[in-house]
Amino acid sequence: MQGRNITSINVTKPDRILKGTIRLPASKSISNRLLMIGALSGTNFPVGNLSEADDTVLLQKLIGSVQSSVARKKVVELDAGNAGTVMRFLTAWLSMTPGKWVVAGSERMKERPIGILVDALNHLGASIDYLAKPGYPPLLIRGKELKGRELLIDPGVSSQFTSALLLIAPYLPDGLILTLKGSAVSAPYVKMTMKLMKSYGAMIREGKTRIHVQPGSYKPHDFTVEADWSAAAFWYEAAVLAEVVDIELLGLRADSIQGDSILPEVYRNFGIVTEFTQNGVRLTRLRKKNDGFYFDFTDHPDIAQSVIAACAGMRIRGRFEGLKSLQIKETDRLRALKNEIAKLGIAVELSTQGDSLSALEIKTSNTSFPGSLSFETYGDHRMAMALAPLALKCGTVKILNPDVVVKSYPHFWSDLQQVGFRID
Repeated sequence: MQGRNITSINVTKPDRILKGTIRLPASKSISNRLLMIGALSGTNFPVGNLSEADDTVLLQKLIGSVQSSVARKKVVELDAGNAGTVMRFLTAWLSMTPGKWVVAGSERMKERPIGILVDALNHLGASIDYLAKPGYPPLLIRGKELKGRELLIDPGVSSQFTSALLLIAPYLPDGLILTLKGSAVSAPYVKMTMKLMKSYGAMIREGKTRIHVQPGSYKPHDFTVEADWSAAAFWYEAAVLAEVVDIELLGLRADSIQGDSILPEVYRNFGIVTEFTQNGVRLTRLRKKNDGFYFDFTDHPDIAQSVIAACAGMRIRGRFEGLKSLQIKETDRLRALKNEIAKLGIAVELSTQGDSLSALEIKTSNTSFPGSLSFETYGDHRMAMALAPLALKCGTVKILNPDVVVKSYPHFWSDLQQVGFRID
């Protein structure tokens, strides 16, 4: 399927066989961090296999706009759309980039908090003001030299706040001592940030709750981006739902710096066998009874939808925790999951921790699946990709607003067609 502005598609799998070879997209998370390292270093070092996801394309475009506008005296307006990484990484970088910048976004972005990052940057001497609701975009940033050295930050809302601060840290006059207070979410993404920074010459000392980045600069060198483990999640899900499985996913590495490379371990519980090959991984399936599944997604929120959909599709009872951060993603993913999974005739319960929803539980059900279903995607790429493989169980599923997948996996629908799904 090619093109944009398609309102819906029907996804059908005539059989329950999953065979073929898929070349996965490049990691968006790695690509975006490399773009920021390049911007901070003032060099355009070669990056092989850079992600073609809309978020990465947008970030690259906005970095170019900033670099061509630094000498301007007028306010420069930048639109981050619904890309959280773009909004947060740009906010940190622009706070120390001479000029006046307005960073706006979509209507959903105006509901995604950024106050923790803004407070931290202002504590370092930045000049950032809210143009509408305090704590949320859009922002007015007056770029200037930052002075501070020590910060205390809560890593329990978004790892992107921590990564944004770490990325600019070598260019602070005195470096940065970052103390983390409370439990972190998506901690592997922060580790990814630091590994990439170190590979470009950043000097970092890590403690249990303290990160010390010394002042310095990034040293440019070539880099080739590995395939995206988060994108692989939807193929692992499909492997669970299929009857016959033999599929190779190209570009995945056993020594990956991505936290979602935990997928082989997670899906071993469902009988999925992962064999690392010279070019990626090969998935096959063993028959394995699974009466229930529990998982804490605190470190791996981006694979939550695919795992939960797999359990729902197989009518496996499950309880899933560590989902607090899903409420501030492209949509409120917890409520979206509850709404859509309920269409399968499965009881879904949400539970709270403090003031936030943090867990989801699905119950077993003996009712048969409807012959066809219509799923809303809520403007969320991962909702669309997690719900589509359910065609393996339901016959046909209608996906509304299917173009949302371009945010991270532009060729998802054509890849499904490549292994026998019919897209109408």
